[in-house]
Amino acid sequence: MTTRKLTKRQIGIAYGFRSGFEKEASDELEALGVKFEYEKQKIKYEKPAKKATYTPDFVISTRLDGVTPKKRPLVLETKGRFLASDRQKHLLIKHQHPEIDLRFVFQNAKTKITKGSQTTLAMWAEKNGFQWAHKTIPTKWLDEQ
Repeated sequence: MTTRKLTKRQIGIAYGFRSGFEKEASDELEALGVKFEYEKQKIKYEKPAKKATYTPDFVISTRLDGVTPKKRPLVLETKGRFLASDRQKHLLIKHQHPEIDLRFVFQNAKTKITKGSQTTLAMWAEKNGFQWAHKTIPTKWLDEQ
C-alpha cells in the first residue's frame, strides 16, 4: 500500500487556510511573534453597479515590539494566482479605502499576469502603487506599523 503525500494546498486547508502559501505566511507571522487575524474582517467596497465584500488574508494587529499599530491598518494579501478579477477588486478597494495599507506577498512575483503578457505581478503592483514582497513577509513592514 502506498501513502499519498499531501499537497501544500491540502495541508493549508487542513489547517483552516485556503492555500498552503497562506499557511506558510501564518507560520512566518507566528514565528515572529506577530498577532494577526486571519480572514476575520470584512471590508465593504463597491464594484460598478454592485456592492461586494472583500475578506483580507491577514490584518496585522501589533508591531514586532508589541506596540499597537498606527491608525492605518496593515492588510497583507498573499497571492499565488492573481486573476484579472482579483486585480480589479484590489484597485477598487485601494480607491475606495485609502485608509487601508494593503500590501501583497506574492508566491512568485515574477509570474506574468496573463500567459502572453510581459507584465509580472511585481510590475503590476508597482504600477498601481502597491507595496509587494516575494515569498516572505518583510519584517520591516511589521516594524513600521
